[in-house]
Amino acid sequence: MFDTQQMPSSTGSAAVAAHTAAPFSPALLSPDLLERIGVSSLTSADAGVLPVPPPLASLFPGGGLRRGSTITVSRSPSLVLALVAPVSRRPGWCAEVGSPLLGSAAAAEAGVVLERFVRVAEPGVQWATVVASLLEAFDLVVVHPPARASQGDMRRLTARARERSAVLLVAGEWEGASVGLAVTRQCWHGLGAGHGFLQTREVEVQSLGRGAAARPQRVRVWLPGVGGSVSAARESAA
Repeated sequence: MFDTQQMPSSTGSAAVAAHTAAPFSPALLSPDLLERIGVSSLTSADAGVLPVPPPLASLFPGGGLRRGSTITVSRSPSLVLALVAPVSRRPGWCAEVGSPLLGSAAAAEAGVVLERFVRVAEPGVQWATVVASLLEAFDLVVVHPPARASQGDMRRLTARARERSAVLLVAGEWEGASVGLAVTRQCWHGLGAGHGFLQTREVEVQSLGRGAAARPQRVRVWLPGVGGSVSAARESAA
């Protein structure tokens, strides 16, 4: 995973160079990374839907993240990472803007390919400009919006994602989202009689949106399951 607070080495192992006080734009990405993103975009341009873990597919019209859509996830960093992981393995390119709720180790355990995940941890007051720039080049952009995000910024970024056939994945509330996901129930497993370790978590995830997503859908999954992956806990409940 690349962090804009780190300067690239002479070998190009890091791909982003930016001062946190400066506006971010694709020009700050290394030529090597831009070329790789461009090749990925060309090879995936015909795909109208980005993949999600199979146990979560029924939550989305079309079985995945429709290109050009805006998706919200409420109160579940692990669910955000679960959606990023298959896109990064596709292979696709993902980015995250805003103070991350989970670190690199958690992302890797969730299956995110860190070499294809660019993170802009502190975009400052230019956060909307940063997100708009990343939507130009990346398949999926995660944003942690500031508390006072304006409705105008939300509308413009939703439109930008639609125009660029990217997916905007919002960790929080967002006006005009196509689909909203929320963890409605959860239960940890692994503890014995007063001892042991939390190992797996069973959750119920609900989706609700507009159009084809207007009817609520629910699934029960292990998040995380054994080995950190997402797996079905039981059949979906309508």
